[in-house]
Amino acid sequence: MRSGQRLGRRFGWLWGAYGTSALGTWLAFGAFPLIAVRVLDAGPAEVAALSSAGSAVGAAVAVPLGPWVEFRRKRPVLIAMDLVRFAALLTVPVAYALGALTFLQLLLVSVVVAAADITFRAASGAHLKTLLPAADLLVANARFESTAWTTTIIGPPLGGAAIGLLGPVATVAADAVSYLLSALGIGAMGGHEPLPERREAVRLRARDLLDGWRHILADATLRPLFLHTALFNGLVMAASPLLAVLMLGRLGFAPWQYGLAFAAPSIGGLLGSRLARPLVTRLGQRRALVMAGTMRAIWPVGLAFPGSGTAGLLLVMGVELGLIFCCGVFNPVHATYRLERTAPDRVTRMLSAWAVTTKASTAALTAVWGVLGGVLGPRTAIGLAGVFLLATPLLLPHRAAALPSEPESASSRA
Repeated sequence: MRSGQRLGRRFGWLWGAYGTSALGTWLAFGAFPLIAVRVLDAGPAEVAALSSAGSAVGAAVAVPLGPWVEFRRKRPVLIAMDLVRFAALLTVPVAYALGALTFLQLLLVSVVVAAADITFRAASGAHLKTLLPAADLLVANARFESTAWTTTIIGPPLGGAAIGLLGPVATVAADAVSYLLSALGIGAMGGHEPLPERREAVRLRARDLLDGWRHILADATLRPLFLHTALFNGLVMAASPLLAVLMLGRLGFAPWQYGLAFAAPSIGGLLGSRLARPLVTRLGQRRALVMAGTMRAIWPVGLAFPGSGTAGLLLVMGVELGLIFCCGVFNPVHATYRLERTAPDRVTRMLSAWAVTTKASTAALTAVWGVLGGVLGPRTAIGLAGVFLLATPLLLPHRAAALPSEPESASSRA
């Protein structure tokens, strides 16, 4: 198959909707903390709570949504989650215009958006599995990945300019509109989506909430991969605030230099996503996954060593370029691997459980590394995170295993 192959009109609408909402998200990147500080005079503790508590509570709210969505048509769920995010975010500029904006409202909106994000991603993965044949999933996931990095490159600079001209509330309004456009795009996909086969039990039971985790932990290769991604993502994100403190504080970099250090290397994600398919063709899916997962763990420890000036900035950019390139290869292969190892009637629950755990572990590790940064200093804490990351490749699926979903999928077609 060629990387430029056509995946159909319906996928084109889904891809366009994803790109639109992703661009809106990056346009509004950092808007909530800015609103909290500039408009509501919030302190550091409140700003930290806005980012960590909002994600953690949103993840908890999303737990029952995975089993609930599993046996419903996914396209209406995607549209509903887009409209929920549109409505929640739109309350911020409305309240600001009326002079009624509060910190509690910002916190509640972040919770609603986080829960809707998890549910949307889980339903989107399940819908993609039914929309395309298995042979096309890697190409589709690579396109999503390249789009994600493209919006990462262009979104923050445009958002920063918009914030400078119009203020952070305007970028939140733009983000809200992007979800409305995404909902319209998904609605334009058309086609018939069959209703998933329901289980005997119609009502959601308490034990159903853990079905996604049961499936992951019962699979010999999903289980270590699940632990790997939760730990890797959590440690990388936990070190990010400390790196900001180090670069913007002790090393004296200007805000534009700090932004450039992370925006420019995102081109590595574009290159990596383009190479994902050729590497899988040459090495095989599991070997490509292990190779990219191992390589991406090597880079972050270098973030503990930048100095001031141009040399320090180039060091950070070089480390980020290597890290993002490897992530660009790993992410679409990883997304495809999870889908292929999960039966269609479990995908939503699996992806929901995966996202909830990742967000919760990221919030917890960010809090722990915040304390370590205060005790040991940001540079030492960043280095410690990098050392722990060097061990994460041990959790990759180094041994092949049969697809556990194959018998179930075959029986469901009989």
